[in-house]
Amino acid sequence: MKRGRLSVVLGVLLFSLTLHAQLNKITISAGSPEDQALQAIAAEQDGQKRPAMYEDFLQKFSTNPQALAYGNWQLSQHYQTAGDLPKALDYGDKAIASAPGNFDILVSEANIAQQAKDTGKIVQYSLQGGNAYNAIGKDPKPEGMSDQDFASGVEAEKQSAKGARDFFEATAFNAIAGETDARKRVAYIELFTPAFPKSSFEEQITSFAMVSLSELKDTPRLIAYGEKSLTTNPNSLPVLLLLANAYGDDPKPGSAAKAVTYAQKAIVVAKADAPDADRTRKVSAGAAHSTLGYAYMKQDKTLASIPELKAACALLKGQDDQSYAAAMYRLGFAYAKVRKLTEAREILMEAVKIPGPLQPMSQDLLTKVNTARANGR
Repeated sequence: MKRGRLSVVLGVLLFSLTLHAQLNKITISAGSPEDQALQAIAAEQDGQKRPAMYEDFLQKFSTNPQALAYGNWQLSQHYQTAGDLPKALDYGDKAIASAPGNFDILVSEANIAQQAKDTGKIVQYSLQGGNAYNAIGKDPKPEGMSDQDFASGVEAEKQSAKGARDFFEATAFNAIAGETDARKRVAYIELFTPAFPKSSFEEQITSFAMVSLSELKDTPRLIAYGEKSLTTNPNSLPVLLLLANAYGDDPKPGSAAKAVTYAQKAIVVAKADAPDADRTRKVSAGAAHSTLGYAYMKQDKTLASIPELKAACALLKGQDDQSYAAAMYRLGFAYAKVRKLTEAREILMEAVKIPGPLQPMSQDLLTKVNTARANGR
């Protein structure tokens, strides 16, 4: 078993100690009893004997956090290699308890958690790494040190740790993206945001949060989250669409008007008619037109809704079947509401051909429209 990246030092300067306080660099003084014990373990040729030797090491130096962190970390790596991932995680937790901000240990444990497919642990270690990075330079400046020297040291430490920080950010994001439980996903996201401020995944994380809150039918939190996110990114197309939908479905007075506002802005941001508009922007614009038409109907502005829903159908056809089906159903409903039954029938006859949750609703509405036409109503 490899001995890891252990920093063995004869002495540590005050500045180094202070700057590393949050990162908990493992330091074992050369020639100390702990160092001699580790040298003996490293010299042991029989790898099967080393775990027991590390256990003895932990017992002998149980009052030394540095020794505990290193010994437990080595045992964690041993059990990972042996394929006993629960034990590897258990020893890793013990190592982290002694060195809660050590990047090397946290990276190691995050990798083991990924191997174990333990999303909770993956997120836990990644967030702890992000918070450790954020803590760099937060300790008081050592007495007698100039502001310039302290600032330079902090910047150097951040640069050194940036690779690990980026690993934690991406690892946490991927774990959140793969979480199927909406409630857990929201809980992870609430911890992700402060651990990784100004994240490169900010827009995706916001979308995950709002979709999750939508799945949980927690409209008040969804709206609050979306409104807050728009203060920093007012042109976020996913957020504008989600807010438009949330307000469109919200029965409270005034919600339909807000749905109109957000849907209209989403249409402007999407720029679906621009030469460089891709499929995503066109589908987004189509969804926004569909929501706008729906909101107009809720305001009893059905005639105004029809052009919006026709625009939605044109943008969504052949691009997103379910969104297209929703727009077609709404357009058929709007035509029926204003007594344009022939137009409603034509739209709904196409809508019923699209498999999905809206197919029965479209069929039911088509039956009613056909009955009304037959009765001359």
